[in-house]
Amino acid sequence: MIKNLQPLTDKTAIGLSLLCTAHCLALPLAIVLLPSLAALYLADEAFHLWMVIAVIPTSMYALTMGCRQHKRYQLLVLGVVGLTCLISAVALEKILLGDTIDIELAEKILTSIGSCVIAYGHYKNYQLCQQPQKNCECS
Repeated sequence: MIKNLQPLTDKTAIGLSLLCTAHCLALPLAIVLLPSLAALYLADEAFHLWMVIAVIPTSMYALTMGCRQHKRYQLLVLGVVGLTCLISAVALEKILLGDTIDIELAEKILTSIGSCVIAYGHYKNYQLCQQPQKNCECS
């Protein structure tokens, strides 16, 4: 059962990372085009915080399990770099307590970079799990 969980968590982490990027980049345009979306409170910073809280354990589990199976430590490093970007984006808003354009732009850039790095790491991890290898414990 645990062997089947690792590819699933890779896919989940990729989806969460892409959702985080879509939220960050597409939501302002969507709210302009569909003002009723503003009532959903998706633009609230709590959404970003909850996404990061969901991504951290999912990513760390999947990348750690992949690292154990494939001994590709660079994928774990990619995940840590991506998570650091996402956490920094959340912290940037909380620490500076600002709503200026510069802070929001930096937050969007950090979120986009972090999400892409995490998604790429999980994609490579998933790819390795799909390749037949002698010592691979993947299903």
